[in-house]
Order: sequence, then structure tokens, then C-alpha cells
Amino acid sequence: MPDPPPAPPRERRRRWNRALDLIFHWGTAAVAATLVGLFLTEILFLTQESWPTITRYGFGFITGSVWNPNPPTPVFGAWPYIVGTLLTSGLAMVLAVPLSLGVAIFLSEEAPGWLRAPLGSLVELLVAVPSVVYGLWGIFVLEPIMRFTIEPYLHATLGQVPGIGGAFSGPSAGGDVLTASVVLAIMIVPTVTAISRESMRAVPETQREAALSLGATRWETTRLGVIPYARSGIIGACILGLGRALGETMAVTMTIGNSNHVPGSLFLPGQTIASAIANEFNNSFSPLERAGLIEAGLVLLIITVLVNVLARLLVRGLFRTGESGATVE
Repeated sequence: MPDPPPAPPRERRRRWNRALDLIFHWGTAAVAATLVGLFLTEILFLTQESWPTITRYGFGFITGSVWNPNPPTPVFGAWPYIVGTLLTSGLAMVLAVPLSLGVAIFLSEEAPGWLRAPLGSLVELLVAVPSVVYGLWGIFVLEPIMRFTIEPYLHATLGQVPGIGGAFSGPSAGGDVLTASVVLAIMIVPTVTAISRESMRAVPETQREAALSLGATRWETTRLGVIPYARSGIIGACILGLGRALGETMAVTMTIGNSNHVPGSLFLPGQTIASAIANEFNNSFSPLERAGLIEAGLVLLIITVLVNVLARLLVRGLFRTGESGATVE
């Protein structure tokens, strides 16, 4: 029998394109599966290494307030570290998000062309500054300012307000929860600003032109035409900043005071999960204490995952509300 005629060039091209599509599909699927596998492996490793304290202390490891590795009765409770982590991260977000959005709006909407590029480059450069540099700046520059100026002023003003005055009571230590929160806020401002700015720059120019043509002011154009359009990117930037705040180690370790007690005031020393691991891991001689520190890392990972899941649910709820027209102006 004669050989079949060769496929025309167009058919060969189609077969090659289909093969490339299959390679691309399975290649990206393999990369995604690798990331999932790494995450699951990390959880498995942390669970396996911390199993001695999990079985010995149970849920009391989370609710306990005493961390005492000394024999004969070692006790490990991570509640002060959990409180310190959530407190510093939450306060850092309260301080950083308004400032970040203000800078992002200025860079995206108001800054003149000659200033926009260098200032944007400076913001991106600040993202790459090592955390230990922020920590050194916090020790030698910020701590004296907080101790002798800002914290006494807060104590004399907000410290006298019923309800919230307890958070600003006590002597000013300088190396405390408030100072660490301010350092964290300064660290995450460039990240939130850079991503928010790019989200706003991605808004089509027709959005702005339509608002201005209807008689809106520049502020109304930004508030009603730009920010709602870039909302998902802005929330994603805040989530990323919060993730960095939750896991930050060196800068917090250098400025928070490192006390194993639940801080009753923002002017008192505290400790986060990350700083506790950094301080204690190399000094842990007993296997049980090392297991406790690894379990603290597992708790931090769970907190981070829960925060991200809640943020995703919040974003989804905001989009559903906006689509239903309940909150759209």
C-alpha cells in the first residue's frame, strides 16, 4: 500500500499547538500541586515535631499563660504570645492602612509627573529594606522618641479617657508593644502602598473621565470612581501587609521588650510568637521545650491561614453586597 500523504502544514501546526497546550496545562498543574504539597508537608512536619506538647497539654497550650521550661514540672502556655501577635499586628494595620491609602491615592491621582516616578521608586525601595535595619532604627531613633515624647503625651491625653485609658496607662518603657506596632506599621506601609497604587493605576481612564464629565470633583472621582473599582486590589494589599506583620520577627524582637506576660497596657513589654521562637529556640535544651516552640509556630501558621480565609470571605461578601446594589452610591 502506498504511504499516507503527509499532513498539510496547517494540520501539523494545530497538532503542535495542542501538544503545547497539554504541556502548558500539566506543567502549571504540577507547579500548583507542588505548592499545595509544600504547604501540606509543612503542616505535617510542624504537627509531627510538636506532637509531644500537643498530646501533653492539649488545648491548654493555647489558653495557658505560663511558659516555664524548667524541670521538674515544665509548663508551656502560648496565650501571651498569641495576644502579642494579634495586638501588634492589629494596631500596625490601624496605623498603616490609612497612611498607605493616602500615599497610594496621591501617587495615582494627584502627584505631578515629575514627582510620581521618583516617589514611587522610593516606596518600592522601602519594601526591600531588611527588617533588621528597621529594628536598629526602632532601637536607636524611635524608642527614645516614644519613651520621652509620644507615650507621655498619650498617657496625659488618651490615658484619661474612660474605657480606653487603661491601654495608655503605666510608665513609658520605650521598648514595648506600642513601639513594636509603630515599627511594624512603618514596615508594611510600602507594601500596601505599592500594591494599592498599582491597583488604582489599573483603573481605566474612562472611569475618571465619566465621573468628571458628570460634574464630580477630584475627591468624588477618586472616592466613587477609582477606589470601588480597585477595591479587590486594595484589600489584597492589606491582607499581604497583615501577613507580613503577623510573621515579622527581627524588628519586633528588637523593639517589643520580650516579656512572657500578657501586656495590660500598650506601654508594657510583650512578645509575639515569632519573637518568642527567635529568642528561645537556640536556648531550648529539652526536647519538650523545642516541641513547644514548634507548636507555637504551628499556631502562628494556623492564625495566618484563618486571617487569610476570613479576609477572603470578607472580600467575597463585599463584592456580593456591591453587586446587589445595597451599598453602592
